[in-house]
Amino acid sequence: MCFVSDVLFWSFMAMGKLVWLASYPKSGNTWVRAFLHNYIVNAETPHSINSLVDFSVSECAMAFFGAPGEVLTPQEAQAKRPAIHDALTRLHEDLVFVKTHNANLSLHGVPLCSPGVTAGAVYIVRDPRDVALSYAAFTGKTVDEIIAFMAEAGAANAGDGTQVFELLSSWSSHALSWVAAPRRLLVRYEDLLAEPERYFGRIIRFLSAPGTAVAPDRLRRAIDFSSFSTLAGQEAKEGYRAGGPSGEKFFRAGKAGGWREELSPAQAAAIWAAHGGVMEKFGYPRD
Repeated sequence: MCFVSDVLFWSFMAMGKLVWLASYPKSGNTWVRAFLHNYIVNAETPHSINSLVDFSVSECAMAFFGAPGEVLTPQEAQAKRPAIHDALTRLHEDLVFVKTHNANLSLHGVPLCSPGVTAGAVYIVRDPRDVALSYAAFTGKTVDEIIAFMAEAGAANAGDGTQVFELLSSWSSHALSWVAAPRRLLVRYEDLLAEPERYFGRIIRFLSAPGTAVAPDRLRRAIDFSSFSTLAGQEAKEGYRAGGPSGEKFFRAGKAGGWREELSPAQAAAIWAAHGGVMEKFGYPRD
């Protein structure tokens, strides 16, 4: 099924077939997936948020690793990961989009994102102060708990029968691990919000053959159909099956800089103390 042959950069495939859509949690991964689906489908109505598996998959889904309800240890999951990633390349004839929150690291001697089958990566980064607020609402934990979690080198999402574990590491380590990846495009959440045509267009150009023009109307429609108001409206109407354990809305405000009103000075200072050096590399100021 060649669903993206008119869009994607086929020369990537000499290197591999998986295009990682990578981010720390609550950094815009689902938003970018929705945009790509709408751009690829190019329909007259928005693509359903509950159909984001049409053209992309979640790498950690238990369905790829074993029986539903089975809980694998990190060692067991890592032993299976290379074969799983190889199998993912056969889901489609062309490139395969794979969502991951894993850091681009190795564990138990096995890469979390197998380089041999990788075509490239789009990495979405977001100000960790806004991440902390959104992640706390998503998980039902306190902001202070999430701030501490984001500073842990061994931070991970545990396997639970629906997914295998994901190694996030600290926010800083996560970001630096993907910046070091070859054939990757870095996009900031804040830039996607501020100048969507420019930066979503950059994603399409990264994935397109040299000289391929981005269709302006198609781009604008995909941006509109994946806007936060559209996604939130879909969630309110039909629910979102990948919503968080806390029962809170998955698509909240979708804004940048909310930390200035919602974080205490001590909380903002704690995040800066843990990640300030890396935040500056991505253009996030202290104040």
